[in-house]
Amino acid sequence: MSQLLAAARARDHQLTGWREHLAALAIVGFVIVALFHRDVQAMVSIWWNASTYGHCLFIPLLIAWLVQQRLPGLKQLEPVAWPPGLVWLALGALAWMLGAAAGVAVVRHGALVLMMQGAVIALLGRVVARALLFPLFYAFFMIPFGEEIVAPLQLVTAHICMALLAAAGVPAQMQGIFITTPGGYFEVAEACSGAKFVIAMTAYGMLVCNLCFSRWSRRVMFLAGALCLSILANGVRAFATIWLAEMTSIDAAAGFDHVVYGWVFFAVIMTVVMAAAWPFFDRKPGDPWFDPQRLQPQAPRGSKLASIALGALALIMAAPLWLAASSAAGQPLLGAPAMPIVRGWTRSDTAPLTPWKPRFDGADYQGMARYRSAAGQVVDLAIITYDRQEEGRELVGFGQGAAGANSGWTWTQPAPAPPYGRGEQITAPGKAVRQVVSFYVVGEGEPTGSAHRVKLQTMAARLLNRDQRAAAILVSAEERGGQSAGAAIAAFLRDMGNVKDLAERSLGTS
Repeated sequence: MSQLLAAARARDHQLTGWREHLAALAIVGFVIVALFHRDVQAMVSIWWNASTYGHCLFIPLLIAWLVQQRLPGLKQLEPVAWPPGLVWLALGALAWMLGAAAGVAVVRHGALVLMMQGAVIALLGRVVARALLFPLFYAFFMIPFGEEIVAPLQLVTAHICMALLAAAGVPAQMQGIFITTPGGYFEVAEACSGAKFVIAMTAYGMLVCNLCFSRWSRRVMFLAGALCLSILANGVRAFATIWLAEMTSIDAAAGFDHVVYGWVFFAVIMTVVMAAAWPFFDRKPGDPWFDPQRLQPQAPRGSKLASIALGALALIMAAPLWLAASSAAGQPLLGAPAMPIVRGWTRSDTAPLTPWKPRFDGADYQGMARYRSAAGQVVDLAIITYDRQEEGRELVGFGQGAAGANSGWTWTQPAPAPPYGRGEQITAPGKAVRQVVSFYVVGEGEPTGSAHRVKLQTMAARLLNRDQRAAAILVSAEERGGQSAGAAIAAFLRDMGNVKDLAERSLGTS
């Protein structure tokens, strides 16, 4: 009887320890959500409104289910506050500060996950964190990331279509992401890139790897096969749409695409993947997720829970406080940028074949002018200036630039540009084609065409209290009969002179 009472007291003591640590974790988690509620709301809004990240809505539920699966083993462990876990939380706080300074939402969203993970590790301890290793890792799939793969996948899908069209005997020409056949003019749009299938398949494949496989070699092979099949299947779907348009009509092909495309298509691919992998599953449903005795062979020794929790709260609040204290207020601009006088070029009022205007949300000033050379070459120059950058007022961002969202223009493929600029070809309905070379300047920095470098320069300006004024300079030309857009842009840049000098005059930093 005495042994039973002793066991009951030990169990009650262990459960009390869990309650204290879970209460501390709940408080720290609530502070993270409350303090960074704008980023939490923005992340959830992306899940709800962007079909590419609709699967993220299920990730929190899956994490809860994964934890529930491990409850029998977790009850045999004792949580212990672990100071080194604060290092992971501090990395998350630092990442948030850098993401906020640079204006990169995906970094801020990732930082929230890092801070939550760090709170679990610090307040529940190393042993519990090891038991929850995969659920903690799986939380990364709550981050809406992967937009960078859209453009490459558009080109991959277009190349798959071209190969299949050639095999089917359908004559076709490809220009970037546009395919021309005798039956029509087709665009491999962002929605047709298959990016959302690849991103969702990565999350699904990781889950299957944990649930159904124990050998790492099989996990790697399964995930690689699932991703390759997703890309190939999306290319086949796009080819089938074009081929059907050749055999019947554009309307019939559009109807086919609307029926096949979407999560039903993804469900079919998942079924094929699971059917092919089923014979190779090597993890039994009843296998334990971990061995509690091996993870925690003896009574743990830990630090005081209260001091670790207070340290976690201090780190969480330090990031926004430091950013608020170190961010520059921004210096006012002198006014709208003056269009330069370029030797050998005169201002022209000739209307373009198709209207074009770059998109830069929240800019303080936007100036545009058209120039014509003695040789008849025509280019458009756009100068955009900001006194500072912040959320909604960013030099580079999604849906901005030469082919902004809802502008009617679509990115087609890269184009020639100087080493310090970004070249791209864009297309509008009616087969209107332009080349654009973009330069970005932040403060007194050097011109660049790299969005990543712009973000780093912006981050440094905000954190180190430097000049935040920023400018975008875009030189563009239309492809028109007998005249090369690339040659016109190159000639104008040569005659215009130093891009940095023009940016400094436009910003008033010279």
